Amino acid sequence: MKLLEMIRSAFWSLRTNKLRSFLSMLGIIIGVGAVVAVVSIGMGARSQVLRSVSALGSNLMIINPTSVTAQAGTLSMDPADLFTLELAEQLEERSPAIMQVAPQVQNTLLLIHGSTNLRVRTQAVTSAYQSVANYPVRYGRFIHDLDVEHGAQVVALGSRVAEVLFPAENPVGRDIQVAVGERRYDFRVIGVMEPKGQLMVGNYDTQVYVPISTGMNRLFRVERVTSLLAQAVSADLAPIAVQQAEFFLYSRLGSTEGFRITSQDEMLATIGQVAQTLQLMLAAIAGISLMVGGIGVMNIMLVSVTERTQEIGTRKALGAKQRDVLTQFLAESIFLSLAGGSIGLLAGAGLARAASTLGGWPVEVSTASLVVAFTFSAAVGLTAGVYPAVKAARMDPVAALSVE
Repeated sequence: MKLLEMIRSAFWSLRTNKLRSFLSMLGIIIGVGAVVAVVSIGMGARSQVLRSVSALGSNLMIINPTSVTAQAGTLSMDPADLFTLELAEQLEERSPAIMQVAPQVQNTLLLIHGSTNLRVRTQAVTSAYQSVANYPVRYGRFIHDLDVEHGAQVVALGSRVAEVLFPAENPVGRDIQVAVGERRYDFRVIGVMEPKGQLMVGNYDTQVYVPISTGMNRLFRVERVTSLLAQAVSADLAPIAVQQAEFFLYSRLGSTEGFRITSQDEMLATIGQVAQTLQLMLAAIAGISLMVGGIGVMNIMLVSVTERTQEIGTRKALGAKQRDVLTQFLAESIFLSLAGGSIGLLAGAGLARAASTLGGWPVEVSTASLVVAFTFSAAVGLTAGVYPAVKAARMDPVAALSVE
């Protein structure tokens, strides 16, 4: 029997039992669709998180003080006491691989303009913060070195804060009040930042920025900075910059326990590994339904072999060889899987797009995921059809024709 005739015969057999064939394909459709949708949503979420980390800045390091546990009979030193503006300047001067260091102090303050008041996260920073954090200005300007030097009462607003306090006007040049307990300070708005949205460390659009000298001496009344943002000279020198920062801080603290340095490359690698592991786990769970679909195909093919016993006997009596019968039933099984896989690809891609549109989830439908899912569905069909096809091929034609 020619291959084309066997394929045509397999297609005719499936078409005569349309409902049963569709129900057989349904498991494959659900399995492939689930794999494609889960992988696409997972890849989209992974890419969005990685973009968020990259948007924090370029070649970035975040340096935070950590608590230290002392031995019995001794007092624990607080490493935060060493995190000062002077420490930031010395770190920048004595670390050739570090381009600049931006100290910052964070707190929550109340902003008042007219009848509107808004409690926002306030960042006291230097002019280097804008470059290190890769945060452009939309209107006006950012904190200048002169603002820090003179302790100017100026503020740059995040885009969302500007929309709330000044819904119908440009706030640059306008005055607002900053309330700290019973104290009130008049601040001049010098700029509005570009929208940046929610990133790893918070929502930039809902923050405001003041000179670090003004924040530390007047608003927060503290002597220590919360953390340091450091930028390496280049991506190639980023690992060296981390080593130089660690050595410098170790020389000041006498231990590596009092600080934590998180590099951008470290965050990217960690998040990438976690996202990939989670994505593979979800894809494996979705693949279980594909395996269940393969079992359904095998079950239907076994039923088909039983129902078509006399047909198999007649073909073998007319000269059909074992490989002809084997090929015919394998063709039916593979056709079921490929048809279900094709529909599943479309359903999975459509489901992923619907999740993106309705739920706002990031989605990336990659060619590789489609190829893998489709190939896997074909493999499942081939595997599921082997046993029924072998059973049909080995059937004795005399015994098959005698079955009523």
